[in-house]
Amino acid sequence: MSEERASEVPVRHLAAAEAPRRASAPLWGADPVGQLAERLGPGPHALVLMFCGTGGVPAALLRRAHELFERPAVIAGCTTAGEIHQDGYADGHLVAIAFPASSFAVEPVLIDPIDTIDSRTVIARLQQARQALQRAADWLPHELGILLVDGVSGQEEHLIASLAGGLGPVPIIGGSAGDDRQFVQTRVFVHREVRSRAAVLCLLRSRLGMRTFSFSSCPPSRIQMVVTRADPARRAVLRINDEPAAAEYARLLAVPVDSLGPELFATRPVMVRVGGRHHVRAIRHAGPDGSLTFFGAVAEGMVLTLSAPGDLVADLGTSLAQLRAEQAPRMVLGFDCIFRRIEAESRQQTAQVSRLLAEAQVTGFSTYGEQFGTMHVNQTLTGVAFYDPAVAP
Repeated sequence: MSEERASEVPVRHLAAAEAPRRASAPLWGADPVGQLAERLGPGPHALVLMFCGTGGVPAALLRRAHELFERPAVIAGCTTAGEIHQDGYADGHLVAIAFPASSFAVEPVLIDPIDTIDSRTVIARLQQARQALQRAADWLPHELGILLVDGVSGQEEHLIASLAGGLGPVPIIGGSAGDDRQFVQTRVFVHREVRSRAAVLCLLRSRLGMRTFSFSSCPPSRIQMVVTRADPARRAVLRINDEPAAAEYARLLAVPVDSLGPELFATRPVMVRVGGRHHVRAIRHAGPDGSLTFFGAVAEGMVLTLSAPGDLVADLGTSLAQLRAEQAPRMVLGFDCIFRRIEAESRQQTAQVSRLLAEAQVTGFSTYGEQFGTMHVNQTLTGVAFYDPAVAP
């Protein structure tokens, strides 16, 4: 973000802090971006995030968005495995969140490609972007990084490790883009650029208070297993407890191998213990060679813990209540793992989960993984809640 662009909006002189605005429109309509622009209301906006469901053409939507959203708006987003809008879970929609320029400023960074990242170059770019944003919007007290990344790249851990050195204490939240559960090709976009094998980091400064979070509903069981052979480059586990991985996982669950699939992976994932907490390592699929391919990093010698059955609805209700314990958020940006949605569907709890998300004003999309701080995590609802500032500037 340039100082010239920031100076176009007399943000320092506005009395009230404006919260992010949200809107959605079905992609099968005549002009979904036009509907979004009308529902979001007049700008100027610092940032417009767009999450594009099945049926949307990102390049065409971006062209239309640049026609309708006035400067200084930065337009960024990604494709999804489902959307979260005002009524909870949705499919085939275009969802947008607009950050008013009176309360926010942004500096976007496109990282392309992410397969061969030069960490020193990335760190230098991030430091320059953060310094430019600070010079242009030093009156905005809070910082955040929103990271959108190709969800089938398998590069999230390496990417986040490369970003950490250039961001210092800036908290990071984000999601891995989806493609309606096809797991073939996902896309991220910023300005007029649409990319695969890439990531977009939006460095944000905010007048509103922010609280980042990452909620999981998967408790650990007492059953553990050891990865005895793995292919980390493919995120594949070949053998567990020195047995074929899929067969051993099925044995520990007491189910036939041919019953392994998305519903079982969603309801009984495995977990790793990091930093005193258990984190899900979601299973993507079982291979014909008896392997298990994951959405997160795996390695030989890793100890995995089988999850115990959880209560998605009760845990989600309790977690969202924590966000409004002292003050109700003005808006919540959420990145929700697709396996949480699959679990809700398999337990016939989709309507209940949608109601909780809607009541908490969560807006976002279903992901192929989530970014929280310096970790790539799975099967969580991760995001940020925006609150009225305690003291107006």
